[in-house]
Amino acid sequence: MVKCGRPAKGNESLSRDRLLDAALILFLEHGYGNLSMETIARHAQVSMRTIYTQFGGKAGLFGALIRRFSDQFVTGLPVEATAEKTLLAFAEKFLYRVTRPDAVRIRAILIAESPRFPDLATEFYQQGALRTLEHLTQFFVVQQQAGFFLQINPRFLAEQFISALRGERLQQLQLGLAAAPNEDEIKEWAEQATRLFLYGCIRNSVETQNIAPLHP
Repeated sequence: MVKCGRPAKGNESLSRDRLLDAALILFLEHGYGNLSMETIARHAQVSMRTIYTQFGGKAGLFGALIRRFSDQFVTGLPVEATAEKTLLAFAEKFLYRVTRPDAVRIRAILIAESPRFPDLATEFYQQGALRTLEHLTQFFVVQQQAGFFLQINPRFLAEQFISALRGERLQQLQLGLAAAPNEDEIKEWAEQATRLFLYGCIRNSVETQNIAPLHP
């Protein structure tokens, strides 16, 4: 067992980030089931007790990685911009992150190992997809109150927007049938998916036909 002293006051977040960084590298290299807590503790230079205290175990540690990944999505919906531009900005950030090789690999690990480790699937969904959906749902609630979107279940709108973004290409990436898109490809992907979504749920059909270009 690795034994390390307690981090100095003010260094806890730095220690946590170091632990998460080390865990990410190890999960990508070894997968989930084949990775021991002892290996994580040794590479992160922390005690086993630290990992259990902060994360409750390996599933909690994996979930914390997903939560850190999704933090950028649940804080990325500025209220001062138009709905179109807000959704486009979210779409570009979302697609960039989920198409990076590390993110694709983490998802592959989840799919392969969640039948043996149901807690892994729970942590992945709660800390990633669920947080993102709840944040988007609140965005649509506000926009519906402003009269911009049709009065459809806002959770359904959030789910449909995420589904529109993922599309077939993300599955091709997951299967190794396509390369990670570059910045220009992501912008085109994001704009096409966002525009198609908006045509389906903008409240006024006349407004729908006259949506200004998202990229002037």
